[in-house]
Amino acid sequence: MNNASKKHPKKYNIVTFGCQMNKADSERMAGVLEHMGFEAAEDPNIADLILYNTCTIRDNAEQKVYSYLGRQAKRKHQEPGLTLVVAGCVAQQEGEQLLRRVPELDLVMGPQHANRLEDLLQQVFDGNQVVATDPIEILEDITKPRRDSDVTAWVNIIYGCNERCSYCVVPNVRGVEQSRMPEAIKAEIEELSRQGYKEITLLGQNIDAYGRDLPGSTPEGRHQHTLTDLLYYVHDIPGIDRLRFSTSHPRYFTERLIKACQELPNVCEHFHIPFQSGDNDILKTMKRGYTHEKYRGIIETIRKYMPDASITADAIVGFPGETEAQFQNTLKLIEDLEFDLVNTAAYSPRPGTPAALWDNQLSEEEKDDRLQRLNRLVSVTAEARSRRYLGREVEVLVEAQNTKVPTQLLGRTRTNRLTFFPGKIQELKGKTVKVKIQEIRAFSITGELIEVLN
Repeated sequence: MNNASKKHPKKYNIVTFGCQMNKADSERMAGVLEHMGFEAAEDPNIADLILYNTCTIRDNAEQKVYSYLGRQAKRKHQEPGLTLVVAGCVAQQEGEQLLRRVPELDLVMGPQHANRLEDLLQQVFDGNQVVATDPIEILEDITKPRRDSDVTAWVNIIYGCNERCSYCVVPNVRGVEQSRMPEAIKAEIEELSRQGYKEITLLGQNIDAYGRDLPGSTPEGRHQHTLTDLLYYVHDIPGIDRLRFSTSHPRYFTERLIKACQELPNVCEHFHIPFQSGDNDILKTMKRGYTHEKYRGIIETIRKYMPDASITADAIVGFPGETEAQFQNTLKLIEDLEFDLVNTAAYSPRPGTPAALWDNQLSEEEKDDRLQRLNRLVSVTAEARSRRYLGREVEVLVEAQNTKVPTQLLGRTRTNRLTFFPGKIQELKGKTVKVKIQEIRAFSITGELIEVLN
């Protein structure tokens, strides 16, 4: 059944919280809704269906969902035809409890069910309130995502996570690792190339684990399918100029992978490798499975092979029991390694995780103070890293117009630095251009167009 009338198409609005995986899931679900006859609406208040794709990594993201949901639940009393959907990690975590908290909800669905959205909505339109949070084998992705960009695209290669970091709720809400077959991944990228996409980011919660659950091994005793092998396999697809991957885990990051990135010209010189803490005792209680020495060794190896590579990371401050001296070890790691960017967060206790139950929680004031100090240092090191671009000519893939300064275009360098320069979007979108950098900031750079390369 197609719920949306052909004369007056119903409208949908998706609000996405959280990580790149969520953004990719939202694009797939938008594709499903448009296949069903819905049209996108910028304004949620005119939408017939609102879908919140939620994140439970931090408490503030979760509370924001409830705030948004409350407003639309009130609206539903005046407009009973409104369909309310909560998808993603909060949905998986809370399940039926969400219905008790917000009885106006029509559908609660975990991230593993994103590809089943049409079937689940059909049950809703048949008059049911639906909860879909059972662990399932994720169906091969046959949906056609409605992508936010027509230059760059996400491609999921592995779902779920088998790690058990003591602070993290992801394994509970996204399930066990499920790798897609290399042939399916390649076919999706080939289709994206036919549609004109130029850059692909391979996605996974723990992308270095790709292939561990697939059958087969090599004579050397390695898994037959690894992220390194996948990069070689998909590297030469005509039309795709750039390949990226995220998010890596230091426990599994290998020199073989680094060598592959150096050898393959389309793989960008950008590595996102979270370290979370610079202190070994904290890393141990986090159950991260590596030391700060091992992490430093990975970064040194990357810079040995690719001196100009961009290194970005994630860090958590205020973990239970963290002392000032341990926090200082995190600051020292950032100072020593000079990251291009660090995504920072104060520790937030999450339901169902061991660390949430410990009695050595830090005060919110202490966490906020450390977060501010950390952010100041991150800005300083990021700006220092930006200086290397001043006066240089860099390759930029043109993605869009700068909405704040319409005479400017924006794109990214191969090292993932956001770059602004004057130009006309209708002439340059999707092109790779050479830009001479004249101005630097901590997280972006500005220059003038020198040459169109392709």
